Amino acid sequence: MVIDDDTFESPLLQRKAYYADEHTIILNMDVSEALQLLAQAGMMVNCIVTSPPFYGQRDYDVKGQIGLEEHPSSFIEKLVQTFDACDPILAQNGSMWVNIGDTYWSGKGEHKSGEVKQGARRFGLRPQDKKGDGKWCIPKQLLLIPHRFAIAMQDKGWTVRNDNVWLKPNPIPDQVRDRCSMSHEYVFHFVKDRWYYFNKEPVGRPTDSGSVLPPLDTWEVPPVRGLHNGHKARFSEELVRIPILATTPARGVVLDPFAGSGTSLVFARKNGFRSIGIDIKKDFCKMMVKNLEKVGSGAV
Repeated sequence: MVIDDDTFESPLLQRKAYYADEHTIILNMDVSEALQLLAQAGMMVNCIVTSPPFYGQRDYDVKGQIGLEEHPSSFIEKLVQTFDACDPILAQNGSMWVNIGDTYWSGKGEHKSGEVKQGARRFGLRPQDKKGDGKWCIPKQLLLIPHRFAIAMQDKGWTVRNDNVWLKPNPIPDQVRDRCSMSHEYVFHFVKDRWYYFNKEPVGRPTDSGSVLPPLDTWEVPPVRGLHNGHKARFSEELVRIPILATTPARGVVLDPFAGSGTSLVFARKNGFRSIGIDIKKDFCKMMVKNLEKVGSGAV
C-alpha cells in the first residue's frame, strides 16, 4: 500500500505547503487542519512517527499549541483527538509510533530558584505548578500520562503493539531527594489492523545461525542536547530508525505531525522514503527546510 506520485504531488498540497518537492511536503499549520487537508487530498501514509509536545514541558509561544492545558486530562483528550484524526490517512497496514514522556504535579507555584539547570527547564507558571484537583493533580504525583494516553487510544479502537522504552544513558539529573531520577520515555507502537507491514530485517538482531530476531523493546539512545535554532526538544535520528525502517515499505511515506526540527524527514530522505512534516511554528518549518538542504549537500 504505497501512494502514487501524482497524489503525493497533488496541486492542492503544493499550493498549501510551506515547502514541497517530489520527496517532501512541509505544512505550516495547526495539526488538525493539516490532517484534514491531507485527507481531502487523498493522501495515504505508511508510517507515522512523532513526538508531540509533552505536558507542561515547553512553551513554544504559538497560539493553539498543545501541552499547556490546565488539566492533564484535557491534554490527553487533545492528543487522542489528534492521533485518531490520523486514521483516514494511515494505510490499513500502516503503523503509528508516538514518543511521549511523563511529568510530576508540583503545585509549588512559579519557579524562583537560581539553579541554572532547573531554570533552563522551567518557564514561568506551568500547568503543573498550580493548585491541583486533589485527585490526579496532587503534589509529588507522577501523572502517568503516557499510559493514560495509550489506554485512551485503545478505547478509540487502536491496537497497542509495544510500549517501547527509550533509555537515556546520561539523563539530566533530577533535583530531588526522595525518589529515583527519571531516565526513560516511551515510544508506543499503534496499528489499525491485526496484519500490518513490519520488516525486521534492517533493524533486527542477527543470530549465530544466520536468522534475525526482532529488535528489543528497550532502546538506549542518548538524547540530543542543547538549543538548536530555537528548538529545545529535538529528536535523535537513532530514535526514529526502528520505526521508519521496520514499518515503511520502499518509496513509502513517513508522516511526522509534530515535526519540529525535521529529524524524521531527514532520516526518511536519507533512506529513500518520501515524507510529510507538520508544524504550527513557522520557524521550525524553516529549520526543516535547512536541515533537508544539508542532506542534499552531504552536510548531515
